Amino acid sequence: MTTTKRLSTCLPLLRTAAVAAACVAASPSFALYKVVGPDGKITYTDRAPSSSEGKISPIGGRQAAEAETEVALPLELRQAVSRFPVTLYTVGGACDPCDVARALLRQRGVPHRERLVVSAEDGEAFQKLSGGRDAPTLTIGAQMLRGLSPDTWNAYLDSAGYPRESRLPPAYQHPPATPLTERREAAPARPAPAAAAAAPQPVTPPPAEGTIRF
Repeated sequence: MTTTKRLSTCLPLLRTAAVAAACVAASPSFALYKVVGPDGKITYTDRAPSSSEGKISPIGGRQAAEAETEVALPLELRQAVSRFPVTLYTVGGACDPCDVARALLRQRGVPHRERLVVSAEDGEAFQKLSGGRDAPTLTIGAQMLRGLSPDTWNAYLDSAGYPRESRLPPAYQHPPATPLTERREAAPARPAPAAAAAAPQPVTPPPAEGTIRF
């Protein structure tokens, strides 16, 4: 069951493995950068910034994924991870589709990183990265797949060279999920005046069935 439409310049539906492979291989290297300017202003860009623009922190991308998968993997997995690293984007808290997506990758034995959207800054970075606010989202190399669709995800993983059954060594451990952006120490909260009344909380409508919006 497809819960959201994927963002891609390829054909709307996967008809053959060759089509899926062409879509994945033709995509350019994808990366996102967080830039903290001299004035403290934070911006996100998919263009490689220069050091003169401020402090640069890469978010996601090929190099970061490879750094966390340096283990004794079988050759077929090493080749797939090197060419098409996999990153799963989820949200913190209860998210049934995120749990299903995580289980799919682990059951198939796909080495991957999991990045969490747990703050407003994470949400801003994720929207810049994916163009939306749907979880889960999967990237295979540069291919972005928004919304859980097991058939589509498996087809792209097949085309990227990931085995259908797990080939992970018994001692392999998936890296722990980490927030999408760096955490900063929160400023001490000021005590509220004793006479201040609690502000009413807005009521948020429930998300559509099968996906999580944040």
